[in-house]
Amino acid sequence: MNHLTLYMAPGTCARVPCILLEEAGADFETQVIRFMRGEHKAPPFKAINPKGKVPALTIDGQTLSENIAIITYLAARFPAASLLPEAGGDLDRARQLADLSWCAATMHPVVTRIRLPGFFATEAATRTVWKKGCEAMDEHFQLVEDQLASGDWWYGASWSAMDAYLYWIFWRVESAGYDVSRFPRYCEHKARSEQRPAVERALAREKKAENILENEGLLFTPPPVP
Repeated sequence: MNHLTLYMAPGTCARVPCILLEEAGADFETQVIRFMRGEHKAPPFKAINPKGKVPALTIDGQTLSENIAIITYLAARFPAASLLPEAGGDLDRARQLADLSWCAATMHPVVTRIRLPGFFATEAATRTVWKKGCEAMDEHFQLVEDQLASGDWWYGASWSAMDAYLYWIFWRVESAGYDVSRFPRYCEHKARSEQRPAVERALAREKKAENILENEGLLFTPPPVP
């Protein structure tokens, strides 16, 4: 069995592959990247992931980055865990990749504008960026809300990697003042997600990482909602 190491930071989308690794029962370790110290841009980490971001998963020292790639790899690596539904053909598999791409390439950037609007604007304009981000997110949350009308999870009765990503997205914007109460099915999805033992274990790993960073005076605290 190859040695797996997940490079992560608390609160980031590295939570998604961490949940999947826990769901798969994988033997893996986590390494905390200290953003407040600039470790993500420092040569030692950039030698692991030249993109300078998390998550990064190393498999016997070989790096895989980007959530869609990591998710696809883990689903193939641990088929018994059913991290993605069994595809009926190339089109089904492509549709699954389209769903994951929607989370990673469409929703995720909007999440950042809601959670960290100051990254994109002057202090005077952060409220506008936050508000526009919330308005843009409404359409996507409604799509999730409609999809969940047919079952507890994105693909119906069976949990999948999509649900791990959707859980992180919900949690991230809820903590940034986005009004999630308008989407009751999605709220229930979050509650169900947090009852899964794998999610509990992943959150425990994050909490441990938070404690490490807090003790070092390096825990990043997002600014208050503008």
